[in-house]
Amino acid sequence: MSKGNKKKKVCSFQAETKELLNLMINSLYTHREIFLRELISNSSDALDKVHFQSLTDHELLGNDYELKIEIDVNKSNKTLTISDNGIGMTYDEVIENIGTIAKSGTKAFAEKLKESDDVDLIGKFGVGFYSSFMVAERVEIITCSARAEKGVRWESEGDGNYTIEEIDANKRGTKITLYLRKEAMDSTNPSEDFSNQYTIQNLVKKYSNYISYPIHMDFYREETPMDKDGKAVEGAKPETIIDNKVLNSITPIWKKNKKNITNEEYFQFYKHHFHDWNEFAEVIHLNLEGKVEFTALLFIPSKAPSDLYDRDFSKGIQLYSNSVFIMNDCKDLLPDHLRFVRGLVDSSDFSLNISREILQHDAQLKVIGKNLEKKILEALKKLLKDSRDKYEEIWPEFGKSLKGGIYMEYKNKEKLEDLILFNTSNDESKMTTLNEYVERMPEGQKEIYYAAAKDQDTIKRMPQLEIFKERNIEVLYFVDKIDEFLTQNLDKYKDYKLKSVTREDFNLNDILKKDEKDNAAEGEKEEKDKNSEYKELLEAIKAQLEGKVKDVKISKRLKSSPVCFVNSNSGASFNMEQLLKGVNQVAPKASKILEINPDHAIFSVIEKVYNKKNSNAELKNISEILYNQALLIEGFELENPVEFSNNLCELLSKAYN
Repeated sequence: MSKGNKKKKVCSFQAETKELLNLMINSLYTHREIFLRELISNSSDALDKVHFQSLTDHELLGNDYELKIEIDVNKSNKTLTISDNGIGMTYDEVIENIGTIAKSGTKAFAEKLKESDDVDLIGKFGVGFYSSFMVAERVEIITCSARAEKGVRWESEGDGNYTIEEIDANKRGTKITLYLRKEAMDSTNPSEDFSNQYTIQNLVKKYSNYISYPIHMDFYREETPMDKDGKAVEGAKPETIIDNKVLNSITPIWKKNKKNITNEEYFQFYKHHFHDWNEFAEVIHLNLEGKVEFTALLFIPSKAPSDLYDRDFSKGIQLYSNSVFIMNDCKDLLPDHLRFVRGLVDSSDFSLNISREILQHDAQLKVIGKNLEKKILEALKKLLKDSRDKYEEIWPEFGKSLKGGIYMEYKNKEKLEDLILFNTSNDESKMTTLNEYVERMPEGQKEIYYAAAKDQDTIKRMPQLEIFKERNIEVLYFVDKIDEFLTQNLDKYKDYKLKSVTREDFNLNDILKKDEKDNAAEGEKEEKDKNSEYKELLEAIKAQLEGKVKDVKISKRLKSSPVCFVNSNSGASFNMEQLLKGVNQVAPKASKILEINPDHAIFSVIEKVYNKKNSNAELKNISEILYNQALLIEGFELENPVEFSNNLCELLSKAYN
């Protein structure tokens, strides 16, 4: 709805925006103070934008080059004003940014708000401006874009409508005036009196102390004129003295001595600078001198952003030159497997107008990048050693990134192999490093064994593990999709090869004690004898499954299950084949060797059928059933479910008849 001419009109908020306003006013009224944090944050963003654009447009700032935020408290007018000389907004930008909000954002915000009245949701969903209506009965915006000749006035009482008009204005920036509600000026409760200068001062210290631009406010005091002797002048009226104060810390936190910075101060900076309201896991504060001098402040988050593993994820470290911001996401400083790290680098060696193209070939940047990577990996190793619980908490968030570093480049293997964790059959509730696994290996074990599947429950049901369980040999659980692909570069740790429990050849006998070795050697001989004894039977089954299996053998790994598939020692595994199919890639076929348990009751049935005359059709049925059983165990789809069902019914009918 609108009326009037094109440049002045009354409009209705979108239905989604109305819903948002109602939610904020009625659900977050006990946390009203955060409105100031949100408005200052918006001003800071506007100042960032005008500063960034001025690096290439040197006329943009004109004479108004001291970027700042100003707050004015007017108790008599019942107003609170926040203004900045940032980028400003055009007529269309005001409608786009203030009058509308993404439907998806509103819905997600509403759903989260129903679960919790977490005030930080406002910052996470980018709807901070609307928090103004928690304390204001009316809000007025005066704004002028750095690139527009006209200004814009916007006004609303938060009742579903707003007025917007074009005005004459030539001062770049945005001024937001809040006409305070009666309950937002409660003098009996100073912390809720937003017409009190000291309340505002305290809120700036609490929420916005590390904003990169000075936040100014005028303080008024009455002073009686004094004579030359320092005595009050008789009959003179008190004078109003105005003291302009900067409310926030001007020195960037990364320029301070880290010994004098508390963890809470780091967190407040991290929260407001990187818009992450979760505690970070680790902070790295560096000040390196030498041929290349720089200061860095890096944070290892505790939670991954939802888009961390998206192709379009915007990774990178912020760049500053002598505390002046020059770039938001320098992708060339850190390798891709550390893309989850947030932070900034400040160096006097950076040019203010440095381009991304120049950065790609900047030798100094490469030196800085190597130093940062080294320090981050050292911090992760220290966290793993000294704060294991915390490391295991962040592992599900960022572990895939570190594994990806090994998978993508062999040169990363030695840097990262001691940082990766796996679940294990040793204690399913705990994770292990490769080094810890090796330290627990019994004497004689020459390989690191792993089992790969979609989850731990599937692995625990794998028949190929039966021999490992019987002999109490630890097996790593590979459950991330990337895990088995790691072995292309991480094929060996120290002197021990990584080997899948589904591979054809393995020898566990060297692990056993002498008397156990004797028994195992006897078992090995017995297995060879059985492969010889049943050679014709095994070849007959293989013939029935021609084209489906590479070979049929007597199993040395099965203890209770009737059959399983194993792979040859090279080529794709069953798990790899499944994963590649799942992402619609051309999947190499895993070679299938069918192993049969000679001690299972089904084996004697196979023998009887094989020894009968004219039993070829019956042997084919049983062979197909065993083959399909093995397929199901590995999670493959049956090639012909109807045939499998018919074969099974026929076998059951004969058994009971």
